[in-house]
This record gives sequence, structure tokens and C-alpha cells, in this order.
Amino acid sequence: MNAAFLDYGSLDMNDLDFSPLQACFNDLQLYSASTPDQVIPRLKDVQVAITNKVVINAEALTRLPKLKLILVSATGTNNVDLRAAKAQGIVVCNCQGYGTASVAQHTLTLMLALATSLLRYDHAVAQGRWQQASQFCFLDYPIIELSGKTLGIVGYGELGKEVARLAQAFGMKILIANLPQRPKHEDRLELEALLPQVDFLSLHCPLTEHTQHLIDAHAFALMKPSAFLINCARGGIVHEQALLDALKQGRIAGAATDVLSIEPPKNGNPLLDEKLPNLIITPHSAWGSVQSRQRMVEQLAENAKAFSIGQTIRQVNA
Repeated sequence: MNAAFLDYGSLDMNDLDFSPLQACFNDLQLYSASTPDQVIPRLKDVQVAITNKVVINAEALTRLPKLKLILVSATGTNNVDLRAAKAQGIVVCNCQGYGTASVAQHTLTLMLALATSLLRYDHAVAQGRWQQASQFCFLDYPIIELSGKTLGIVGYGELGKEVARLAQAFGMKILIANLPQRPKHEDRLELEALLPQVDFLSLHCPLTEHTQHLIDAHAFALMKPSAFLINCARGGIVHEQALLDALKQGRIAGAATDVLSIEPPKNGNPLLDEKLPNLIITPHSAWGSVQSRQRMVEQLAENAKAFSIGQTIRQVNA
């Protein structure tokens, strides 16, 4: 089989080994990025397309009769028309669980940064304020311990469970929320019952029509003024203007998010408009450890090998 990777540059920072993937094909063309008008020319002579975020829609698929397999170098597959691919007999496979350790680590990093006012202290030292202090230590900002605090988790799949495991190592108590329009679990709480109890709320659920703006002004009103929000899931789960209002008005103590509703935020975002000392924003980097990205390359290779021997794995359009 011949293959083309339309946007490997979104995955590789010149630190990955692509040899496992290259070994799967007679020829693998690696394109750092592809524009919409380059999709068909670059895929017209290959049997396998690999894409991270480049859209492969129904119109393109009708013009790619040789295509047999689409490998998505991500878990989300909204950039591929799955129904059209199935109708055309094209298998679509994604990657799964590659970033669990990386995202869980980042989640705890954000929790610790908020709990210790880490960035505020770093900024104070850079400004020379410690150097001017009258005593050996500088304790202008609150520091709390995770031990004994309650962590609420929304989304208790592989990632949510790993975050819970790490948090328990810090001595935290774990509460789990039932998700809307999902089967109920007796050992979990409805969100409205969970929110008033938590010191930290961590989001790990998918963005769906039922979780869009799940955390809104009403949710913030239920939380403790001392509580913190962590979002390493999807930006649209949180109503961003409501979060901004809650932070400015002291309805919650702080927040950290690795995601925004539109990425990259080229046209701005309410959370970027003001520099709030109790808000940390990272650029969708939680998943991006070199180990996580290398696992993705290896899963792409596994998917390709399985397809070549008729034992398809991780198919999302069966």
C-alpha cells in the first residue's frame, strides 16, 4: 500500500521516529501541512490517507476511488465524513488512549499550580519583590494542600480514572459525577449534588450536545467560593463568559484550562481579554509529551498492519 500523511507537522516537533509507520507501506509521503485544495491531489494515488486535523469530506471521498483506509492521528474523528467513507467501503481508524499519562500529569500540574499560587510567586520573584522582602520568605499569596481536599471528576473513563489515581496519591477524596443522558451509576452523584462538595472540579468528558456549556453560571453558583476548576477536556464544555464572570466576581477561587471553545483563538476569547491572576491557560498542550506523540505513531502503524491482514482494529465507522 501507498500512503500520505497530510499534516504530520501537527504531531512531530522533529523528535519522533516514523520508521514503524514507514515500514507499513511501499511508499509514505509526509506532508507537514495540507490546505483544502491539496487534499485530493495528494491522496488521489494512494490507498491510505493519514490525517490529524485536515478535513476529508464526502465530496473529496467521491474523487478518491483508490482510497481504502483513513487513519486519524487523534481520537476525535469529526474531520472525516464517517458515513460517506463507510458508504464508499473505506475503513476509518483512530488512535485511543495514547495521551492518558500526559493529560493526567498535566491535570495534576494545573491543580498544583493553582493550589500553590505557583505562577504568581514566579512572577513576583521576576519582578524583584522577594529580593525586597523584609524576611527570608515571601508569602503574599495563598497556598493550600491537596491532601484532604475533595476532587470532583466529570467524565470517568480511562483518563478520569488515571487522574483519580494520581489525586489519591496526594490524599484527595474523589467524587464522580453522572453525565447527562448517560446510564446512571449508584456510586456517582448528579452534577448539582456534586458541585457544592468539591474543592477542585476536573473535566474529562467528551464535548456533545449534552455537555455543551455543562459548566455554566448556574454551575458556578453552586460551587464553593474556594473551589477551583480544571478543564483538560474540550473548551465548549465550559461557558467561557460565565467562567470569566465567576473569576472576576469571586464566585470561585481560580481556574486552569488547556482548551478553549475555538482553537487557535485567532479572533480572541473572553478568557484572553484580561490577565487574571487566578486563571491559567495552556495552549492545548496537555497531550503533547514526546512519549504520547510517539505512541500515536505506533498506533497508526498498528492500525495499518491490522488492516493489511484483514484484522481491523480501532475502526470507528464499522
